[in-house]
Amino acid sequence: MNSIHAAKVADYAAALHALKKDDRLRSLKPRAGVDFVSNDYLALASAPRMKKAVLAALEADTPIGAGGSRLLRGNCEEHECLEAEAAQFFGSETALFFSGGYVANFAVLTTLPQRGDLLVLDSLVHASIHEGARVGRADFRMSAHNDPQSVEDTIRHWRAKGGIGRAWIVVESLYSMDGDFAPLEELIAIANQYDAFLMVDEAHATGVYGEQGRGLTARYKGRENLLVVHTCGKALGAAGALVTAAGVLRDFLVNRCRPFIFATAPSPLMAVAVREALAILQQEPERQQRLAELVAFTHRQIGIRSGRSPSGSQIVPFVVGDNARAMRLAAALQARGFDIRGIRPPTVPTGTARLRISLTLNVVEDDVLAMLDALFEEIRGWSR
Repeated sequence: MNSIHAAKVADYAAALHALKKDDRLRSLKPRAGVDFVSNDYLALASAPRMKKAVLAALEADTPIGAGGSRLLRGNCEEHECLEAEAAQFFGSETALFFSGGYVANFAVLTTLPQRGDLLVLDSLVHASIHEGARVGRADFRMSAHNDPQSVEDTIRHWRAKGGIGRAWIVVESLYSMDGDFAPLEELIAIANQYDAFLMVDEAHATGVYGEQGRGLTARYKGRENLLVVHTCGKALGAAGALVTAAGVLRDFLVNRCRPFIFATAPSPLMAVAVREALAILQQEPERQQRLAELVAFTHRQIGIRSGRSPSGSQIVPFVVGDNARAMRLAAALQARGFDIRGIRPPTVPTGTARLRISLTLNVVEDDVLAMLDALFEEIRGWSR
C-alpha cells in the first residue's frame, strides 16, 4: 500500500485497531458446528415444503427478481397474494411486504411519526428502531426496559412540557438479546389512555408464540392504534418483513415511504416462501409445540446445573461480562463442535458481553445436553 493510499484509510485502520484492543473487532465466519446461534426457530429455512414451494414457483415462471419498485412494474401477484393472506392470518386490516425487518422498522419510523410527535423507545429495542428514530421527523425518548410506568411518565412529562402531537410507543414483543417479553397488556392500556400508537416488533415471536404462531400481539388484533412488524427471516425461514396495520397507514406508507417507493421490490420467490411458511404454521402446529418442549427442557437443565432462572423463551443469554472472556468461551465451544457466538457492545450494554444461545428445531435434546455439558465444563475449568 503506497503512502498516499495509506493516509486515506488511516482513520479507518485506527478505528479498527481500537475495536481490536477492546475485544470488539468483528469478522465473518462460515457456518460450522451444531446450530445454537441461528434464528431459524422452526427449522423452516431448509424444510422440504419450503423448497418444493419455491421450485414449483420457478417452474410456473415466477420471476426471481421483481425488476423494479412496487409502484412501477415490480408489483407482482405474489406480493399481493402474500399481503392478503398475511393480513387475514395476523388479524389485521392490511399488510405490506418489505425486503427485511431492518428496512421495515426504519421505513415505518421515518414515515409515519410526524414533526411534533414523540417516539418512546424501550431502551433495548433493535438497532433498526434506533436508526429510524434518529433519522425520522419526531422527537424520541428512551424508557426504562420493560417498565410501563417509565413509558407513561415519559409521555406525561412530554405533554406537561407542551407536547401536542401523537405519542408512539415502540417495543419488541420478545427481546433478541435478553429473551424476555414485553408487558404488552400494560402498554396497550397506556396507548389507549394517551391516544398513542403502539408499534411492536415481533421479530423473534412470530411463528413461535400465539395461536398457530401469530405472535404475542395476536390477542390485540384489529386495533387501529396497533402497528406490528412480523419478520419473515427468522421462524418463517425466508426473508423480508410484513408490516400489519390499519389500511390508512398502509396507504400512507405506499405514498410517502421512501424506502418503499424507491427500492426494488422483494423477490417474488420470497413472497411465495413466506406464504408457504404461513401455511405450515397452520397445518403443522407440532413444530411450535416441539420447540416449546425443547425450550422447557433446556431451561430445566440449566436450572439443575446452575440454579439460574433462564429467560423463559427460546433465546437464552449467558452473560459473561468481559468482552475477551465471552469471546474465549464462545471459541472454546465452537472448537467442541457447537456454533455459539459471543455478543459484545454496542449490541448489548457495556459490561454485559454474553453468549446468546438460540434454541431451534435444528437440534434435539441430546444436542442440548451435550452443549450444556461442554459449557459448564469450560466454566469450571476457568475456576481451577
